[in-house]
Amino acid sequence: MTEPSRYFLTTAIDYPNSRPHIGTAFEKLGADVQARYRRMQGYEVFFLMGNDENTIKVAKRAAELGIDPKVYCDDMARQFREVWRALEISYDDFIQTSEARHHEGCRKFIQKVYDNGYIYKGNYEGWYCEGCESFKTEKDLDDNRCCPIHKIPAVRRSEPCHYFALSKFQERLIRFYEENPDFIQPESRRNEILNLVQTELRDVNITRWGQKWGIRVPFDPEFTIWVWFDALLNYITGIGYGTDEARFQKWWPASLHVIGKDITRFHCALWPAMCMAAGIEPPRRVFGHGFVYAKGGQKISKTLGNVVEPMDLITKFSAEAFRFYFLRECPFPGDGEFSWERFIEVCNADLANNLGNLYSRVTRLLIQNYDGHLDDTATLEPGEFFTDTDIETIVKQVQDHVEACQYNQALQLIWLKLLDPANQYLDRTEPWKLVKTDKTAVKRILYDMVEQLRGVAILLKPFVPRLAETIYTSFNFPQPWDSVRYEDVWVHPRQTEDLRLVAKLEGGKVKPLFMRIV
Repeated sequence: MTEPSRYFLTTAIDYPNSRPHIGTAFEKLGADVQARYRRMQGYEVFFLMGNDENTIKVAKRAAELGIDPKVYCDDMARQFREVWRALEISYDDFIQTSEARHHEGCRKFIQKVYDNGYIYKGNYEGWYCEGCESFKTEKDLDDNRCCPIHKIPAVRRSEPCHYFALSKFQERLIRFYEENPDFIQPESRRNEILNLVQTELRDVNITRWGQKWGIRVPFDPEFTIWVWFDALLNYITGIGYGTDEARFQKWWPASLHVIGKDITRFHCALWPAMCMAAGIEPPRRVFGHGFVYAKGGQKISKTLGNVVEPMDLITKFSAEAFRFYFLRECPFPGDGEFSWERFIEVCNADLANNLGNLYSRVTRLLIQNYDGHLDDTATLEPGEFFTDTDIETIVKQVQDHVEACQYNQALQLIWLKLLDPANQYLDRTEPWKLVKTDKTAVKRILYDMVEQLRGVAILLKPFVPRLAETIYTSFNFPQPWDSVRYEDVWVHPRQTEDLRLVAKLEGGKVKPLFMRIV
């Protein structure tokens, strides 16, 4: 089957009741790697992010501040985008669910589902968690009837409502999972969803009564649309559902939804059933990533006082250090930990002492002994260092890891198979000594090391784009940086001129790639 030429990618939209924390940023980083990688591989990518604003918590927070909810939402959206820009998250659109385009699309969608016969009116009584903004079964709560996520008592709530007939989609969902075995990723999440659909699929209360803030139900304006039903629709309203049919048809269905593992059931059961009810295709794939915890596996929360904001790390160190640590140290399909000590240790070992050291060694030797210019190298092919290295196989293994969202394994492979051997080769050949007696031999060594840096830069482009660009553009490689693909790593470029160091010099030296953190 031929891969599609378009790739529509989303993240979960975020509650703007506070600024984003490192766990929120972890999700966006994982999605950004996928978006950047797919663009490199020739896909036309649309990467959607946004904020979930039609919530009770937002209305309460705005009231506490004495401002209109929309004014509050717009300011928080500005703050979120500021963080994502600082992290160089390459999203194409940022949707706010308080926007007119979202409201219009939501009303058209729920009307369509109603017209198709999948919504009916009734009454609901049950335990409600204000933190989750959803009803809970007895099984969902602990022995004290507290929500295990928010640690607050659920309240008994009774109200008129409209139900979405989710139970009618049991057989269709099970058949959909069978026909699309890669829909739920990673595989460990699949059994949970199958069990839910087979044993606990119940009709869902999708409206709220007596709320002023939110989206009015078109066929019964006394009600607003339940925030989860509304929030899931951002994935289609953000690409034109209800407002721009041609744009919607271009991008839907989504290639990948990137979400936290705690909301997998909403995205893998409720959401595809909603799509079926409205007569549109479900998304192709949902990936439920793990969480980031504090040292020792402690949950990160304001109550515990261990929240770390992304801007704290970015300002003190760099966006590249932030990106690298979380992608290298925290398995995206599983859980990871953050501590300041480990952050410094990882960045110093891998970025400063390994990658940075290789870059500095090569550029220093080029400047000091060859004036930055390796003459008679235009026709050279990679030499001795590459004889026993199956570059093509390594690159394909990295690709497999990236496409499976196993980012830490991809980075481990790059260091283990490419960077470690390069540094070991320099330690063994000692070109800083050999250059005194055999500049021709050292020229060959440096040529091979520059070629190794070229390949590493291309592989690192989705992960640490600025760092990778710095490496690549330090030399006069013939292929433009914007057009490189992973396949170019094992295809040696035909140099039209001799290899040169073209990086800007400061005091006769190339600026260090990554400064050691002290």
